[in-house]
Amino acid sequence: MSNKPIIKITNLWWKYEGRKNWALKNINLEIYPGEFIAIVGPNESGKTTLAMSMNGLIPNNYKGFMKGDVIVAGMDTKKYSTGDISKKVGFVFSDPESQFLTMTVEEEIAFGLENLGLPVEEIEKRIKWAMKITGLSEEFLEKPPYELSGGQKQRVAIAAVIAMKPEVLILDEPTSMLDPIGKTEVLNVLKELKRSYNATIIVIEHRLEDIAPLANRMILIYNGEILKDAPPKEFFDDIDFLLKHYVFPPEAMVYIDKLRKFGIYEGSIPLTFDESVKAVRESIRGITK
Repeated sequence: MSNKPIIKITNLWWKYEGRKNWALKNINLEIYPGEFIAIVGPNESGKTTLAMSMNGLIPNNYKGFMKGDVIVAGMDTKKYSTGDISKKVGFVFSDPESQFLTMTVEEEIAFGLENLGLPVEEIEKRIKWAMKITGLSEEFLEKPPYELSGGQKQRVAIAAVIAMKPEVLILDEPTSMLDPIGKTEVLNVLKELKRSYNATIIVIEHRLEDIAPLANRMILIYNGEILKDAPPKEFFDDIDFLLKHYVFPPEAMVYIDKLRKFGIYEGSIPLTFDESVKAVRESIRGITK
């Protein structure tokens, strides 16, 4: 992992035009190449605004007032267009249909590649690569994206973005509009991206039990401010702090935290359900001995 941040945000303030309050307040953040970052927080906390500041949509595509600097892949977002930044930063919205521009899956994935001016052979190679990572078989190529299930649509949207091989991939609540099957499909893609895709990945997500085991760092944003930035084990060390700021850890974590308060369990909060079950069993054995 490089010592030089791929994203450096310094004293960032942002207020949407016509709004009284600041959406972002004095954000200072460094994200390094290869990191998997999870951004969490309650609704209207500024998560999506922060994400859009990293890909140039803010300040280039939204009217408002900005103070501070955002440097992404060496580009100052105030000096480069969203189009220029999009060559380095891929963005996947929570509603995949908002990104679809063509009539077939193949055309959708090829669209950005054609805009990059890549040769046909390279486009075909990247389409196959992106579909493999996102678990889409060749039978999807000729299908209209709008006829797919929610999880399949989101996987197509992710494939279309990663096919351009951005250095940074941002996903804004990619499972929020999906049913349980679709959520599982997309989470499997996130696991595969972490395993095999050499890029910085930033995910805004409410499903903490699924995202925590994948993250190198978790960032809590509340009322436009970063309140906590830590590795997952440290992030969940103070459950009461998270609950106070409307971040709701999985019930297993809350239960383990109660055992810890009663002196029944010692150690950090487990990140997965299986780890939690193991911790409870070990604690019970300790009591019964």
